[in-house]
Amino acid sequence: MSLKLFNTMGKTLQEFKPIHEGFVGFYGCGPTVYNYAHIGNLRAYVFLDILDRTLTYLGYDIKHVMNITDVGHLTGDNDDGEDKMKKSAAERHQSVLEVAKFYTDAFMKDIDALNIRHPDVICKATDHIPEMIELIKKIEANGHTYMAGGNLYYDISTYPDYAKLANLNMEELQAGAGKRKVVVVDENKRNPGDFVLWFTKSKFEDQAMTWDSPWGRGYPGWHIECSAMSMKYLGKHFDIHTGGIDHVPVHHTNEIAQSEGSFTEEDRKEGPWVNYWLHNDFLILEGGKMSKSSGNFITLQTKLPSEKGYCLTDKGYEPLDYRYFLLAGHYRKPLVFSFNGMDSAKNSRKALVNKVKSILDASNGKAADLASLSPKAKEYLDAFKADLENDLSTPQALSRVQLAVKDTELKPEEALALVQNMDSVLALSLVEEAKKAAAPQGDSHEGDPEAAEIDALVIQRTEAKKAKDFATADKIRNDLAARGIVIIDTPTGPTWKRQ
Repeated sequence: MSLKLFNTMGKTLQEFKPIHEGFVGFYGCGPTVYNYAHIGNLRAYVFLDILDRTLTYLGYDIKHVMNITDVGHLTGDNDDGEDKMKKSAAERHQSVLEVAKFYTDAFMKDIDALNIRHPDVICKATDHIPEMIELIKKIEANGHTYMAGGNLYYDISTYPDYAKLANLNMEELQAGAGKRKVVVVDENKRNPGDFVLWFTKSKFEDQAMTWDSPWGRGYPGWHIECSAMSMKYLGKHFDIHTGGIDHVPVHHTNEIAQSEGSFTEEDRKEGPWVNYWLHNDFLILEGGKMSKSSGNFITLQTKLPSEKGYCLTDKGYEPLDYRYFLLAGHYRKPLVFSFNGMDSAKNSRKALVNKVKSILDASNGKAADLASLSPKAKEYLDAFKADLENDLSTPQALSRVQLAVKDTELKPEEALALVQNMDSVLALSLVEEAKKAAAPQGDSHEGDPEAAEIDALVIQRTEAKKAKDFATADKIRNDLAARGIVIIDTPTGPTWKRQ
């Protein structure tokens, strides 16, 4: 079997064929750092991480690029609404750059807590203004732009394939209707779907960040940054672009138009800007839309004022419980968030960690070599790989781990090897969490001057039992009992207490 991915461009499951054999370049839309990421936002980055880890698992060399939007992004995709960065800076009484750094740091803490790998390139919009200007100049030279009211617009009527990604009705769009609702009419636009490549002083006269350009001092439109930065780091043609499904009808559609609108005739002959478009679906709340105003804004671990929302860690969940919850649903399906669902994920992850703890104990922490696995163990690996190759099917892949740790026909060393191999993609830190759970609990023996010595004797007894040296194991138990120390054997490993 080979990797198959659902391509939004064409809306079909397609065999993945990279432009360059053995190498994959992909770009994922990153955060706009004007606020904390909520748990719905974070679903996109767990999906991106699974893609990153799956490609690596399948043997590809990868280059993963993600942007940080730290320059003005309007609250509406259609060039309307407030500037999110400017609004947040005013609320926090800080500069725009201070706000951007604060929320970028918060975002990085969240992705670290979720075991999300950092992309190979994380690029800030404000560091790439010259690249944006150069790209806009190419688009302009190709006849796709017009100036109106001080702003430079992209004329979508000059790009015949504008509707291809979102399957838009161009007649309705040009009339201002259809799938994209234009809330505020910009009288400068020839078509309601046209979008700004460069704003000048005609909008937000007190804009915090502006730059000189051939069209006047101003700042870039939101869409241009992703095109400019992806092309800088991945070239004019690359394999995969990802994002949430909300990006399809506007942001990604505009990205394609402006990127391919900059192409020369030779560029067009080489193929499209991006070959595969992957989009994750929404996280849906039982209580309605996630917003601070409703008090329904949920973060991963950042404490918020009670009237604004809450974080999962305050509710007794760990970040990896949420990762488990997300992996139990397919990235292309809407996922309903509920506390019942989170409780189930928390309990399932805990049970899985406990099984791995038992395997660690039984295998003495030694994993079998993958090359020497039994046919039964290899079946698990083959099935896991097939699950990933079937459009990143994490629910099935997760079930393989759960079945493997319960399979009594597998040697403990084989089960441990499977867990380590599969968790390189699922990234639930199963072995690390199991070791942590098996370690003596410092709180219960805190201040006990003999704790380290007793811990060592308990471990020595466990090793003796594994070696079937029951005489030594019994002697250690009896010696400790004489000192008033009771060893308690549990399904998750031995512990001890003083009588």
